[in-house]
Amino acid sequence: MNQALWISKTGLDAQQTRMNVVSNNLANVNTTAFKKGRASFEDLIYQTIRQPGAQEAQNNQLPTGLMTGVGVRTVATEKIFAQGNHTQTDNALDLSIQGRGFFEILTPEGNVAYTRDGSFQLNADGQMVMSNGYELQPGIFIPEGTKSIHISQDGIVSATLRGQEDAPVEVGNIQLADFVNPAGLEPVGQNLFVETAASGAPQQGNPGQDGLGRLMQGSLESSNVNIAEELVNMIETQRAYEINSKSISTADQMMQFLNQNL
Repeated sequence: MNQALWISKTGLDAQQTRMNVVSNNLANVNTTAFKKGRASFEDLIYQTIRQPGAQEAQNNQLPTGLMTGVGVRTVATEKIFAQGNHTQTDNALDLSIQGRGFFEILTPEGNVAYTRDGSFQLNADGQMVMSNGYELQPGIFIPEGTKSIHISQDGIVSATLRGQEDAPVEVGNIQLADFVNPAGLEPVGQNLFVETAASGAPQQGNPGQDGLGRLMQGSLESSNVNIAEELVNMIETQRAYEINSKSISTADQMMQFLNQNL
């Protein structure tokens, strides 16, 4: 088989993967605290016909070698955890993180997941939960009859009860978790990530301390997807895909020419 056909095929696969990543970024441009992805590639092993520095004659050393590549492969689709913009909502339970860190979430299976999505609500028990009902950890319960809620930058949650406006009650403390390598977290959907061996163990702490970000009440972090950048990436991917397709067509025409003239 003509080697150029196989090489071009690996290029088509790589560009299709990149297009999938770009499409997912654009689909989530309005997803709260979404972190864009990026496809990374590497060239495949080379076929060495002649090593650089080989001896052509007794007193003559070749300055270059003769090696042919066999294509490309996708090596990773990593998340870029750059800070998204903050959108004011004036909702007391909406929180955004300015800086590093994740909210800890308890899933129905009893596992801990992590998110940057701070659009919290109250369930029937008055507990702060995500919009899908998953509980914030450690649990924060808002007493019945609360008139207003205040959440400080360092995570202290206070409730002002009706008839006790002069004496706010502290009801809990929101903590954040951080990782040595956030890009190693595994995205599992629903704006959640889970720990992996690559991310390292979570390091919990209070917001604003030990390198963790501060909380901003009444705002949400928007997606960090840049539409203009993604459209440029889409056009670039399309052109690269077309060129690889052209390479396959050209290699096929060369074989047809060879067969017709033998």
